[in-house]
Amino acid sequence: MPFFVVINEQGPHWEDKRPMREQKGWAEHATFMDGLESDHVVVLGGPLRNYPKHRALLVVRAPSEEILRERLSEDPWMRTGILRTIDIYLWEVLLGKLS
Repeated sequence: MPFFVVINEQGPHWEDKRPMREQKGWAEHATFMDGLESDHVVVLGGPLRNYPKHRALLVVRAPSEEILRERLSEDPWMRTGILRTIDIYLWEVLLGKLS
C-alpha cells in the first residue's frame, strides 16, 4: 500500500494563545489520531517546530490520496477548522523499512 506525507497547519479556529494540547477539542482529536495509528494508517506523526504557525507532519499508509483525504476529513479538528491540510505527497520510500 502506498505511503503519503501529509502536512497539516493550524486552521482559522486555532487559538494562538493556547498550546496544542489546550486547543478546543484536543481530546477528540487525540482519540481520532490514536485510532488512525491503531488502524496502521498513521505510521509516524507529530508537530514540526520552528514555524510561525502550528504545523504537523504525518507519514500515512492509504490506498489512494482520495481515500486518505476522506479519512482525514473525519478528524474533529479538521471539521471545526482547528487544523487544515496544506499538502499531501505520494512518497516513494527508498531507504529504511516502514512496517
